Amino acid sequence: MFKLVEDLFLTDTFLIKGRFEGKHGRLSQALDGWRRGFVPVVDATLVDVRTRERFETPRVSIAWRELILAHELIDTGSDHYRRHLVAERPRVPIRAFVAGRLPLELSGDVAPQAYDHGGLFQRCFILHQPRLRGLELEQHDELRCLAQMSYAIVMRERLSYVYDFSDLLEREANAGDAGRDDLGQGRVA
Repeated sequence: MFKLVEDLFLTDTFLIKGRFEGKHGRLSQALDGWRRGFVPVVDATLVDVRTRERFETPRVSIAWRELILAHELIDTGSDHYRRHLVAERPRVPIRAFVAGRLPLELSGDVAPQAYDHGGLFQRCFILHQPRLRGLELEQHDELRCLAQMSYAIVMRERLSYVYDFSDLLEREANAGDAGRDDLGQGRVA
């Protein structure tokens, strides 16, 4: 039987591929508006991030507190004009460390202070061109999709530390020595 995989969800234990049952539009908006304790995913494939063991189930419910990030494989709620406007907004590089059992580091570009504002209503933010350290993504077919994402929807409450390089970039730009390529690799003192 053919299963449509629209969405990805990463937890400390599993990469879950399937379709978020409560989604009507963009995944980021659906997750931001979700106020229940569990996120239902149908036609789910679960891949253990440590053992690479694979399970399939017609439905799984993921505890919200377990979600680290999500990604929409199939853009069902696209607004091309809005995407163009978002692409023109300024972005700053960050490195973030995930709180939990999985030693995971995320880096990429975000809207300025995206991880720290939004109040009670925005539970996630968008990380553009994400890079993940702490998982061997290229060595397993099921996890490789995490290395190929153009963006990730990151759950704010799962982050323990965030290095924001906006001040450093501003200083380097003023000095004429912007070294943006080094920021996500831990070479900035």
